[in-house]
Amino acid sequence: MGAMSKEKGKVGEREVAALLRGRGIEARRGQQFSGGDDSPDVVHSMEGLHLEVKRTEKLQLWQAFAQADTDAGGNTPVVVHRANYRPWVAILPLGALIELWKKANLK
Repeated sequence: MGAMSKEKGKVGEREVAALLRGRGIEARRGQQFSGGDDSPDVVHSMEGLHLEVKRTEKLQLWQAFAQADTDAGGNTPVVVHRANYRPWVAILPLGALIELWKKANLK
């Protein structure tokens, strides 16, 4: 991965963390604090979710999802993606989406 791609990734991770904080969710970029390769892209307070942030024009979805799934450690893997001039989107297993919806609608 080139220097420009790595920088774009770091910027994306900071952007996602800022968006989460703007919604009242504790979040910060993972790598900047611990620096290890096994650090999550974004450390956050959303229990049970593992975020894999991808800031790229051509997302390799299944490769990104496999990475998120491998790193999730029992949490639900979520790929968070944005291409230039597009909004952020979250990609997660359909079963997880259904469970989130059920929990939200039990109130």
